[in-house]
Amino acid sequence: MSLTVINDEYVDSLISSLSRPLADADRDAFTRAAQDAVSNVPCLGEGALHRAIAPLQRAFRDPPADGRALWDIGMEIGPSKLRDAPPIEHGGRRRHVRNR
Repeated sequence: MSLTVINDEYVDSLISSLSRPLADADRDAFTRAAQDAVSNVPCLGEGALHRAIAPLQRAFRDPPADGRALWDIGMEIGPSKLRDAPPIEHGGRRRHVRNR
């Protein structure tokens, strides 16, 4: 287990990495809200920071409205080995595994 030193660079890097999936318009508002949340954390640690910031990320996230989030292999156009081929058999005891 490694010990992470909690400093401003760590906090900024965490906020930056959590803001990447957000839309450009929501990033600045999320960053301000996350910095405000960090200032209210009484004991700075990795877990405390994540617990303070992660719910904010969900609040600022705007999931796609189109069908990209609902895609399934059945919707694939054209042939697909994953969908159309028979399942691969395990082989059972016929497999030769050599344990050393």
